Parts: sequence; structure tokens; C-alpha cells
Amino acid sequence: MTAGSRGDVAPFTGLGYALVRAGHEVTLVTHERFAPLVVGSGVGFHPVPVDPRAELESERGRGLHRSSTGVGKLVRVARLARAVVGRVTDDLVAAARTSDVLLLSASVAPLGHVIAEGLSLPSLDLALQPVAPTREFAPPMLGGGSWGGVANRLTGHGVEWAVEQVFAPALPGVRARLGLPAGRRVGLRRAGPVLHGFSPRLVPRPRDWRPDLAVTGYWWPYDRAQRLPAGVREFLDSGPAPVFVGLGSATVPDPGRLSGEIVS
Repeated sequence: MTAGSRGDVAPFTGLGYALVRAGHEVTLVTHERFAPLVVGSGVGFHPVPVDPRAELESERGRGLHRSSTGVGKLVRVARLARAVVGRVTDDLVAAARTSDVLLLSASVAPLGHVIAEGLSLPSLDLALQPVAPTREFAPPMLGGGSWGGVANRLTGHGVEWAVEQVFAPALPGVRARLGLPAGRRVGLRRAGPVLHGFSPRLVPRPRDWRPDLAVTGYWWPYDRAQRLPAGVREFLDSGPAPVFVGLGSATVPDPGRLSGEIVS
């Protein structure tokens, strides 16, 4: 189960394909526009409403491009997500009712935890970036870097709280629907293992994380065994390996400045 932009979905197509090859039955539960990403992989698909591209092109979504600070962007992302989270709840519950275990991306984890509890299903958290607070760096959602050990960890807890508030309005109704007692807090972080799908060469595993927070390496998207175009292959073979910098669907208020930093 995942939600968000293509970058929040594509890595799980590769993970799902690997699980299918290992003999498991897998269903990707996410926005309908991403169904073509798993065609031919053997991974099933359960669509949920909300078109993330349409949301990003809305007035609320365009506000992200005007964010000049990490905090400002986090606030706008939270507002955008809070406005749409209730629209995906029914389909997440429906998909979970036919499942044996839930694999939850960080973008749906607070809601997924409640669904798993209500249906007595085991679940596993899968994250595409560091989500647990650490003294070693500031939260990626605020732009990364470091503000000092204490500040890094405090702001990490602050981001956790902010993400939980996105889901807060939807959780009481889901709890009641699944026969769970009201008021229990189930948020982004809980006891139990979390697998992080990024490279430790890019972000070394923080030394102050608890032992069950694992960094596995990238989950590369399913690519239908496509080959590179001949011109691209010739370029790669013609000299030293190039460096590619991709930003996915990240919004950048000053592309020129960022491009300069990358090149330098």
C-alpha cells in the first residue's frame, strides 16, 4: 500500500515483482493512474482514487512550488495530503480484507497500522527515506543537512507528529468501522521492524537507530526487461561513467540555483 507521486510508487513495483518471483501473491494498492507500471510483472493491482498529478496541478498543489523552505513545504504537503486522505480509506480497507499481510509505505503507515490492527493482520513498514529521528541529520522532509544533534532529533519527532496530524481526522472513523476502541494513538512510528529502500552508500545507517531499523539498498522499479535505446548505450560505452542526478517529482523553487550546486 502506497500513495503519492510516481516516486512513491515505482520502487514498490520492483519489490512486488521480486516477491512474485519468490512465489508470493502480491497486489499493489495505489492510485489508479499507476496501474500500467505493473503490467506484465505478475503483480496484481487494486486502484484507489485521487490523481496525484491533478492534485499537484491544483491551486493547493501549485503552492508547493512557492515553498522556499523545508518547513513551508512540509506545511503545504500536510494540508494537501489531509484534504485527500479520507478519499482513499475505503479502498485501502477493501484491499486489506483480502490480504494476509500488509506492506505499508510511510505515506500511508498511520492509516495502515489501524487497518492492520482492526483486521488482525501482520504488517511491515517499508520506507523510501529515513523516517525515524536521529541525531546525525535533520529530517529529509525539511531539506536534510544538520542543525546539531539535539535539534536534528527534536525536529525528527516534530515531523513525525506533523505526519500523524495528516491522518488524525480519518482515524476515528476507521477505528469505529473496524470495531476498535477510540482514542488509541497509532502513528508513523511504532515498535517493530522497518525496512528502508535506499542505499547506505548514499545515506549511511544512523548509529543511534534501534537495531530493527534496516537499510536494505534500493528497490529498483520493475522495467519489463526493457533494453536501453541504442543511442543511450553508445553514449554510456563511449567514455567514463556519467553521473546522473534525478529529483523525481520534487518541487524546486529555484531550479537555476540548484542546478549550479549540482554541477559544482
